[in-house]
Order: sequence, then C-alpha cells, then structure tokens
Amino acid sequence: MDPLTQGALGAALPQATRARTQIGIAGILGFLAGMTADLDVLIRSGTDPLLFLEYHRQFTHALIFVPLGGLICALALHWLLGRRWRLTFAQTFLFCTLGYATHPLLDAATSYGTILFWPFSEERFAWSIVSIVDPLFTLPVLVLVVLAGLRGSPALARIGLAWAVLYLTAGALQHQAARAMAEEIAASRGHTPIRFEVKPSFANILVWKTIYETPDRFYIDAVRAGVLPRVFSGVSLPKLDEARDLPWLDPASQQARDIQRFRRFSDGFVAQDPERPNRIIDVRYSFVPNTASALWSIEVAPDAPPRAHAAYRTHRERARESLGVLWRMILGGYTKAR
Repeated sequence: MDPLTQGALGAALPQATRARTQIGIAGILGFLAGMTADLDVLIRSGTDPLLFLEYHRQFTHALIFVPLGGLICALALHWLLGRRWRLTFAQTFLFCTLGYATHPLLDAATSYGTILFWPFSEERFAWSIVSIVDPLFTLPVLVLVVLAGLRGSPALARIGLAWAVLYLTAGALQHQAARAMAEEIAASRGHTPIRFEVKPSFANILVWKTIYETPDRFYIDAVRAGVLPRVFSGVSLPKLDEARDLPWLDPASQQARDIQRFRRFSDGFVAQDPERPNRIIDVRYSFVPNTASALWSIEVAPDAPPRAHAAYRTHRERARESLGVLWRMILGGYTKAR
C-alpha cells in the first residue's frame, strides 16, 4: 500500500504492545520501519527499464527477511532516536521489527502481488481485498496512532489494529460477493472461463474490477458489490499472441525477452493496446474498472536493435476525469466503457 498507510499500521502494532511511557517512541520507530521495505524501489537500472518490476515486493517483503529488516532499521534508528528515549538496543530492535512485519502482510492484502516466501518460492501472493490506496482504511488508523502517542494510550492503538482487521475482513467478504457476480456475468454470456481476477477499484471496496479469461480473450467488467449491487458491463480484448500481433518481432531479441518478463509480472494478463499496436498492456489495472485503459505498459519498436530493451510506460493522462467516472460508479451511477 501507500507509504502513509504502511507507516500508520507499522506504528500501531508496537504501540499496542507497549507501556504508556514508551508509546510515543514505539510509534515513531514502528512508523519508519513500516515504510522501509519499499526502499526496494531504488533497485533500478538506467539500461533495463523492467528491472525494478522484478525486485519490487521481492526479497525486502519476504517473511524470512523481517528480522533482518528490523535489524537494519534498528541499526539506523537506535543512534538517532532510540538512545534519546533511553531505550536499549533490544527495545529499538523489537519496535522496528514489529513495525516492519506489518508491511509484507499488508501488501499481500492488495492486488499487486508480494513474494512472501522468497527465496523458497517466487509465487506472488495477492489476496485482493483492499486497494493500494484507501482513505477509509488509512485515516482511522492514522488518527488513532497519533492520539495513542499523544495520550500514551495503547488502547487507542489496539482500536486502530481492530479497525484494520475489520476493514480487511469486510474487503474479503466484498471480494467473495464480487467474484460471485463475475461468475454470473460469465454464465450469462455462455462462457466457461479458464480463470477469474477480481480486485477492488481505486480507493474503495464497493466497486470491483472483474476479469475472466477464455482460451482467446479477456472480458473486463466492473461490479458494485454488497449494498445496491450493480453490474457495469465492460469490454473484451484478445489475449496477446506475438506471432499474430507482432509478426516482425525477433524471438531472440531483448524486446521479445522483455515481453515474457512483463507477461510473468502481469500473471499472463497481457494484451495488445487496441489504439497503439506496439504497446503491450497489463489489463488488470485501470482507473475506470470496466475499461482496458491500462495504468502501465511496455512499448516495443520494429526498428529497435536486437539488444534494445522495451520501454516501460505509465499512463495517468486522464486521471482526474477517470476518477470522476469511478466516483459516479461508487455512487451507483452508470458509465459506458471505452
């Protein structure tokens, strides 16, 4: 999730376990440690645009790395903060480790995918029960941990943790309801899907993006699950077939290898952009959930040298307009997919 949410939940756990006199520093150390795992975004290459995709949410987010991550944070923060509050190094290490431990589990609750069991497995876990940004999840936790620090009250931090658990439980129930609606959509069209992908849309757990895969196509819709359920019919796209869609592509080229890397990262949910034939999109993510207006893609070029990498692109050009459409969907209004 976003750094503020990671920090807030990272603060709540050590605060909930401490005496009144240590709640302030426990929260500060937990907050900073709770964000630290995302420093993996600094693993980048000026020549390989996809390198950061392979390392984000990888070893720094593995459960086996949690004690080491806590230790690294403690080594950096004890001399800056811990000693000033007369903590022992063991106490600083405990607060940092508790804060760090919340990060991989919270990320696994989103839809992006987290490699929890590296180095034993490269499987990405994505429970898809909360958006990577959700103010209704974050703000109560943040307010409660701040009040807990100011008032020296572990009870407030425990309420923050309880809110997080309750919200994630609600997200899990909404996910199940959205999945059932997606299955009904596929059945109504006479389709027998190979698999489903169901994920919350941006910043809420009411409207969900649903994708199901048939042997040759992806079908993208959105549903409003739970209260006042509604289906927002979407679009379908043919699955990427390099031989058909990119007949000029040399299978031995770096661009071809990058397409396979992008396919693995996207869990196979890749298609050719209908408007830009040389762009390969990850169909799982869009601001408006019943569309194929992808948030990121890679771009290949017919005239690129054999060793040239594909270009990585992000797409936020119409974010304000798209969020307005999403808001109308959250309120139950109709939107036409494009």
